[in-house]
Amino acid sequence: MFAAYFDCPGGPENLYMKEVMKPDPGEGEVLVKVSASALNRADLLQRRGKYPPPKGASDILGLEAAGSVAGLGPGCSGRWKVGDTVMALLSGGGQAQYVTVPEGFLMPVPKDLTFIQAAAIPEAWLTAFQLLHFVGKVQEGETVLIHAGASGVGMAAIQLVRLAKAIPIVTAGTQEKLKATANAGAAAGFNYKNEDFSEKVLEFTQGSGVNIILDCVGGSYWEKNLNCLSTDGRWIIYGLLSGGEVHGDLLARLLSKRASIHTSLLRSRDKEASSDYQQSMQFDERLVRAFTEEALPHFSGETSPRLQPLVDSVYPLHAIAEAHRAMEENRNIGKIVIEIPV
Repeated sequence: MFAAYFDCPGGPENLYMKEVMKPDPGEGEVLVKVSASALNRADLLQRRGKYPPPKGASDILGLEAAGSVAGLGPGCSGRWKVGDTVMALLSGGGQAQYVTVPEGFLMPVPKDLTFIQAAAIPEAWLTAFQLLHFVGKVQEGETVLIHAGASGVGMAAIQLVRLAKAIPIVTAGTQEKLKATANAGAAAGFNYKNEDFSEKVLEFTQGSGVNIILDCVGGSYWEKNLNCLSTDGRWIIYGLLSGGEVHGDLLARLLSKRASIHTSLLRSRDKEASSDYQQSMQFDERLVRAFTEEALPHFSGETSPRLQPLVDSVYPLHAIAEAHRAMEENRNIGKIVIEIPV
């Protein structure tokens, strides 16, 4: 089969389409014929040698995929059959013609969605759902500040906050991106490049601050985040785009607001650390099940509000290097999807 590959860490120019061995499904695994995958910042980090896959996971890029069931490994429970259309969150291997997936990680492709649209769902939407419900415990009427509001996770979070009957507000770096977030349902948006978002947030909330912050930026935002976080607020860090170094009295500021910091990474843990891996598998299956029951029905036209994955652009697998360049230049609004050749 063909897969996105690189022989040594480096720039996008190191990527190419390579012929590799097709995987065989193991115990409780399903073989999926991939029609589309999507690009994530973790793929860029892995390509640079800064985010290796967990031991035992595929070293092929791709943390999500959509396609059809092509085979079943031993011990599968019978919930899936060959030909079913599915999508999945992965620990790796999605940017290839086939990938194996634990059966509990699969979700049905919502009715009326294409594989291209479905590929834009698993990583971004499961991440946003986990941050809001499993970590942040979002409540009706709360205000949630979402950094990088026009990213895949950001656009998903805006809609999921609305679904939870809470209020999403965002930061982004261009007016075009702020307009896209408003169209997705953001109640307010602030350009972090030319205005102090913490002042604007306090203005919007009439001085009370936000209850939850979803932060993929990290170190450089800590003071502004604490300025606009409410008493008893939850600051959730799930990325460090600006680095993790903090200069200043963060703990005293945090304590003064009785606030809490939570951190989260969704990628699977080391398969060789058996107890940790089993706990991770159980958590991920519980997350997939909760998302499938509570959010997935809203991607079909029969429910309200309607959830909509946002696809920025589609690249064929052989143009994987150009897709990486587009993400590195921060050009995308929503998801960059990789179409896999038949």
